[in-house]
Amino acid sequence: MTYQPGQRVALVHTSDPHTPLRPGDTGTVRRHDQRQNIVEVTWDSGSALSMCLDAGDRMQLVTTTPQPTDELVDQATGWATALRRMRAAGADAGRTAAECWAQDTIGARGGGDTRLAARRVLAGINDGDPAVLDALPHFTLAGDSVDIAGWELFADATGDTTGWFGSRIAQRDEAMAVYRDAFTAAAVDRVADLCHLAASPTGRDVSHLHPDRVRVGDVGVFSGEWALTVGRDGSDRLEVGFVGTLIDHWNGWAVFSCSRAVAEAVVADQQRRRDQYRHSLRDEGVPEDELDRRVNAELANLSFDGDVIVADQCTLSDDPEAIERIAPDGDGRYVLMGRSWRWEAVDPYACDRIIGDLPDTDQA
Repeated sequence: MTYQPGQRVALVHTSDPHTPLRPGDTGTVRRHDQRQNIVEVTWDSGSALSMCLDAGDRMQLVTTTPQPTDELVDQATGWATALRRMRAAGADAGRTAAECWAQDTIGARGGGDTRLAARRVLAGINDGDPAVLDALPHFTLAGDSVDIAGWELFADATGDTTGWFGSRIAQRDEAMAVYRDAFTAAAVDRVADLCHLAASPTGRDVSHLHPDRVRVGDVGVFSGEWALTVGRDGSDRLEVGFVGTLIDHWNGWAVFSCSRAVAEAVVADQQRRRDQYRHSLRDEGVPEDELDRRVNAELANLSFDGDVIVADQCTLSDDPEAIERIAPDGDGRYVLMGRSWRWEAVDPYACDRIIGDLPDTDQA
């Protein structure tokens, strides 16, 4: 017969003349070594005498369910408390391991492009990429004896230096599984938090501003397709994003309002792009008298007329009346939208830089 951990048994006979155990005493199986046919039992009396079945020791399964006693209730409550403490200790250890990992990977000791490394790790976590997940901190037991190492963890977490060896094998396995699961979950969560900081163009966690989480009335980051570029990892990047409040959607585009400072930055950025394009055309040999037309056909011409933004898209739209005048509203905010000049809500982590005041997580 094979005994399983957790089974209840009653003593029938033992050849040990020194044990205080008597026939009928009950206990719980911890482990059955089938090779030596020895059953380890935690007896209710406190004895830990093993049963050597090949030497004549005998016991039988207890088929009746014992009624709960105050002692059993106390034991169950104490074990639940021990598991909670193991879970908390595992989570603390996981977070600590993540901090050390970050220093060597995306921190001061990481070297290279840490923002790029952080973005790759975040993408791997989101996609469940085994290559990335396997490189994150994992819980391993140190020491020559797994049982001794488990005892040390249990004792540190619970303050109980004797309960480990008095517990059943199944309980020890449960305690270590709780610790391991808490370690892994906390490590991954902390790695993600640290990568959000390292990958952020602002040095702050801006995951709450992802387009999927921004609703009308929320602050978000917007940009245009003209800002698209290719990063060193081959991914699509945005040279700049702007902070604004999403107020509407129009024909699939996002409508944002923004502060005067952001509006000025948008105008300045557009002028910079126009200047860059003009220089590239000149380098290609385009005649001077053709430069204005070619630039205007590619990029809107933005300028301030007092407090009003003038968006000239006549050449771009092939329409002599395509001139928008954008005045601020009563709160001094601008709605930058018109014809070919359109925006999308974008992932702030896809931006190399962000212009505007970002809200804290609890204000988003």
